[in-house]
Amino acid sequence: MRALYNRPAAGVIESGPANLDVVAAPHAEPPADIHPVDTTANAERTADLDQPFAELGLAEDEYARIRDILGRRPTEAELAMYAVMWSEHCSYKSSKKHLAYFGQTTTQAMKAKMLAGIGENAGVVDIGDGWAVTFKVESHNHPSYVEPYQGAATGVGGIVRDILAMGARPLAVADPLRFGPADAPDTRRVLPGVVAGIAGYGNCLGLPNIGGEVVFDASYAGNPLVNAMCVGAMKADDLHLAHASGKGNKIILFGARTGLDGIGGVSVLASETFSGDEAEGGRKKLPSVQVGDPFTEKVLIECCLELYNRELVLGIQDLGGAGLACATSELAAAGDGGMHVDLDRVPLRALGMTPAEVLASESQERMCAVVRPQDVAEFMAVCRKWDVLATEIGEVTDGDHLVIDWHGERVVDVPPRTVALEGPVYDRPYARPAYQDALQADTPDSLPRPSTPDELRDTLLRLVSSPNLASKEWVTQQYDRYVRGNTVLAQPSDSGVLRIDESTGRGVAVATDCNSRFVYLDPYAGTQLALAEAYRNVATSGAMPIAVTNCLNFGSPEDPGVMWQFERAVHGLADGCATLEVPVTGGNVSFYNQTGEQAIQPTPVVGVLGVLDDVRRRIPTGIGAEAGESLLLLGETRDEFGGSAWAHVIHGHLGGLPPAVDLERERLLAEVLVAGSRDGMISAAHDLADGGFAQAVVEMALIGQCGARVVLDPDADPFVQLFSESAGRVLVAVPRTEELRFTEMCTARGLPWRKTGVVDPESGALEIQDVATLPLEELRTAWEGTLPALFGQ
Repeated sequence: MRALYNRPAAGVIESGPANLDVVAAPHAEPPADIHPVDTTANAERTADLDQPFAELGLAEDEYARIRDILGRRPTEAELAMYAVMWSEHCSYKSSKKHLAYFGQTTTQAMKAKMLAGIGENAGVVDIGDGWAVTFKVESHNHPSYVEPYQGAATGVGGIVRDILAMGARPLAVADPLRFGPADAPDTRRVLPGVVAGIAGYGNCLGLPNIGGEVVFDASYAGNPLVNAMCVGAMKADDLHLAHASGKGNKIILFGARTGLDGIGGVSVLASETFSGDEAEGGRKKLPSVQVGDPFTEKVLIECCLELYNRELVLGIQDLGGAGLACATSELAAAGDGGMHVDLDRVPLRALGMTPAEVLASESQERMCAVVRPQDVAEFMAVCRKWDVLATEIGEVTDGDHLVIDWHGERVVDVPPRTVALEGPVYDRPYARPAYQDALQADTPDSLPRPSTPDELRDTLLRLVSSPNLASKEWVTQQYDRYVRGNTVLAQPSDSGVLRIDESTGRGVAVATDCNSRFVYLDPYAGTQLALAEAYRNVATSGAMPIAVTNCLNFGSPEDPGVMWQFERAVHGLADGCATLEVPVTGGNVSFYNQTGEQAIQPTPVVGVLGVLDDVRRRIPTGIGAEAGESLLLLGETRDEFGGSAWAHVIHGHLGGLPPAVDLERERLLAEVLVAGSRDGMISAAHDLADGGFAQAVVEMALIGQCGARVVLDPDADPFVQLFSESAGRVLVAVPRTEELRFTEMCTARGLPWRKTGVVDPESGALEIQDVATLPLEELRTAWEGTLPALFGQ
């Protein structure tokens, strides 16, 4: 929106947050050190525009439909409201048709696990003992490319408010990240800013960062993916939903003032393809990036929780994408009446803002609540206690329209459902890309494979030190992973584990995963592999997986090949969840992740939540508890190298088919791991994924600071054993006293296993018999040195 209403002239570069003009509302005293917007330019500009629907991202037929709905020409404010709410980011107009498949494949048993699901601010599941957990992952991709620090920071702030809006206390965050090549100059611009933004906001909120990923690939150059996840907890009967019901109930806006930052975030940045000049010399889109203030959000969280505790809130909505346009229309659409809002009551921090700009602003740290008239005074008192600005801006009516006035003039009079719920739905064409057959036929089978001990050793070290497989400590050390004292496991463990109930030890585990190379080769199977890996990572900690969220990152929906990838990915995820009997509780779709004609590799990030009855039984990743413990490989290893790290890193090859996925085997594996955790039979565990067995055993040794001796199967190819990426495998360390009981359990349940080594704390090395003896210090230098060398100490 702001790109239209105050678009800089050609060649003008805006400087960023420092350039934002921040002043108070007309009815309040402006801060002394801030300057007003040039309203003369505003007036001249507006006079020259005549329903600029195309510049707002609306198609001609969409604009015609708006006129048909209203029976007249929309006002500027109405046009702005429809534009942001009918944007791809808010309306899901290209994905809605396919997302319906989740509902078609969700059984009653799966629905019974959810207290709130798709369509709410975040999914909520019952975890027992009267507790409920809410979790969700969303994207802030394009803003984070244009302005890395603020884009990433406000991505964290936004997802935290989604969790808060469900009535929960936010407890932790996680961040699945994707960037261009690690050695590319633009990656060195984007990645440090993104990491600093995530750390700066999350650390100030006092929320531990317990998981995520950092992945590099050329397809993300110019289109990094910054996905943000948050987990929160509450008592199950404290659930809050977004609806405005009850004639005469008041609408209260509270939190930060409304400014010019973020206008156009959903219609300009998140709903169109980049041209390629957005970062270098193309900062014209910068006003679309929100500016965050974590300290304001921190008190807003505490204020909301006290309001919930006092039962002063009937309905609540956070203000994120599309700002007040979204909050008012969604609250009214979900209620049983209409709504009247006096927009001039909204506390502003910029002079000269138009009603359209006030509605579309995505200024951060704001919430909108529905409150009974008799509770307004107490509501305001709580806000004053926390020094949170709160203003009554309207009320629920018995009509069926959302009516908004501005200084006595009616600027919006619309049926709210047509804005929030009944936007356009596109049946975009989709077709299997012409290159897909050739891509899958180009297998890595003919690539030269290492065979001698020296070649195998060299391959292992090259993989361990490659950017995607190297330690991410350079990133994660900037995050506070243990603040609040309830983090039980965090990166580099397979999943993050949080204690929810300090009296019983009940907790949850979360993991996010996606190998986009696998999805590119086969979107259906590749997405199921992402689900399987996240499910397995949660189980590897000892938690039983119970629910799923997702962030579906794809290129332009106007490309039939991209839409084919998307349709296949959605079906793969939905079918996979049905097989595992875990519901999809919600998620996010991020389209237009491409620059010009270059789309990203399809990246459906899958987040899985699991439950532990007692976090003291969690399974750590590093070995080293006891000398002589047995290393057992669970699952089967096959010659599967399509899309593998070996093919990609060593040969720059991408082709063939991804590893086979067997979700029934994944469920069996999870049951064995959870049972082993509860009965104290497993002392360490690590799933096998990128880099295969070699990567897993190296990480277990380095994380545990403990040596090990490994014996490969003499009847099988050592290269396949070390580097295959077959799914459904976990490497576990089992105490000698529990080995017989554990292996008998595996055999009885039909889970293949093989003893592949022993823990050796005294050796100071990883010895792979007949291949190499690798001192831990040499491995540590290779694993931990890569990112500091690329991005600085």
